[in-house]
Amino acid sequence: MAHDHHEPEPRHGHQHGTEIDWNEQGPLLESQAELFTPVYERVMAWLGREVTEPGLIVDAGSGPGVVSCLFAEAFPGARVVAVDSAAPLLERARARAARQGVADRFDTIAGELPDVLDELDYPADLLWASRSLHHLGDQRAALAAFAERLAPGGTLALLEGGLPSRFLPRDIGIGRPGLQARLDALEEDWFARMRADLPGSVAETEDWPALLTAAGLKHNRTRTFLLDLPAPTPDRARSYVAAHLTRLRDGFGDALDSEDRATLDRLLDPSDPASVHVRPDVFVLGAYTVHTAVRPG
Repeated sequence: MAHDHHEPEPRHGHQHGTEIDWNEQGPLLESQAELFTPVYERVMAWLGREVTEPGLIVDAGSGPGVVSCLFAEAFPGARVVAVDSAAPLLERARARAARQGVADRFDTIAGELPDVLDELDYPADLLWASRSLHHLGDQRAALAAFAERLAPGGTLALLEGGLPSRFLPRDIGIGRPGLQARLDALEEDWFARMRADLPGSVAETEDWPALLTAAGLKHNRTRTFLLDLPAPTPDRARSYVAAHLTRLRDGFGDALDSEDRATLDRLLDPSDPASVHVRPDVFVLGAYTVHTAVRPG
């Protein structure tokens, strides 16, 4: 099961339908995950105070392996297994592991979550699922399956929720103020359709600590981590903002009203002085929530 592949924003893939081609997004997924590295490093420092010397870390829905490799660096005694349905993305993950010198304790497994986890050689001490769960139809059943793959005392860490990212002030001097709030509403509609279209989709109240408890796990903890790249933001962040807004513009189609589409066109035109490529007020601010729980020993 492929997913947002650790890039906390955009929160969901965007196309005219709800199908997502993760393979073609590989380079973009890598560059975005690299931009969010400060968030993941803080998450891992937090996890490291609970999960001491893990033998096996599983990245469930790893994408191109940026975060998988960060886990290998943060926990040098651990074997890391990146799991994803998109084989080309796992090829990228293996190449990254080789470049970073962790290939000797880095493996990949291709297949659909959660059943593919049956291929693990032994239970996980830490299972990380970053916005992969919401791409599974029955999230409650998937969490129970994740919990079953934990060793006694093992930790499940779930990145779900948080807040929509912000890139621009409410009033940007062109178009109607509040553009990003309107895009958020369209994104929520898309997400509802995506969830409804999933095989075996089950509506679920998104109370993640309660769902972790229902899966038989204990000692719930929750913490939210910020990514704060203030204006003037570096070129890599501008590229991320441009890519994100491009997907929204192209993915929402006729759902965008004509004025907001015209505003996005200007924001994405490198020759326009109002574009995100050059305007001085572009920033990246996001909040990403991680929930953890432990399998009783």
